Amino acid sequence: MIEVIQSSERHLHAETLDSLYRMRARVFKDRLNWEVQVRDGQEVDYFDDCDPVYLVSRNQYTGRVEGGLRLLPTTGPNMLRDVFSVLLPDGEIVESPLIWESSRFAIDPDLATDGHRRLHSVTTELLCGIVEVGMLAGIDFVVSVYDARMARIFKLADCPADIIGVPTRIGRVMTYAGLFEISEDMRSRIARAGQIAGSVLLPDTQVHAAAA
Repeated sequence: MIEVIQSSERHLHAETLDSLYRMRARVFKDRLNWEVQVRDGQEVDYFDDCDPVYLVSRNQYTGRVEGGLRLLPTTGPNMLRDVFSVLLPDGEIVESPLIWESSRFAIDPDLATDGHRRLHSVTTELLCGIVEVGMLAGIDFVVSVYDARMARIFKLADCPADIIGVPTRIGRVMTYAGLFEISEDMRSRIARAGQIAGSVLLPDTQVHAAAA
């Protein structure tokens, strides 16, 4: 199930976020060798201080954090505008209260599978979670910066994106900016690909609506 942690609740979920940040360090620093800062075993950056909404996948039997991501409104600081603006045409920005950004999508490396062949259930659970949270918040789209590896995963999950700007090689990987629709149809497609029945969010999950 997906646990949603909003900014006002962070102090209630310190242990969960500690596990999430440690998992991110193992994924982005140890496994993918990204240029990220790790302190005391945690991968935390500037955008974690910008009041994101976190989605955390926790194993219902062991309680272990197995995956996670964060969502940020594009009306404030976000990675596409502030870090990866090269992906957009000159002068163009993505900024709307009805568009949020997804970043730091991570799955516990011990659970990772070959993205060429099959999906892990945590992956589709998180993707469904993004759509469900987006619908609760009343947004229309989620934008994300991702590499070719994630592009293959999105294809397997039947989670299509509208590419914005021009895909660009950043470092060693081809990098994309994609716009994903938030709709019941999108959720149904991902759920079908991942064989998910019913909501992936914890019961009684509430999300602050996007400002109009």
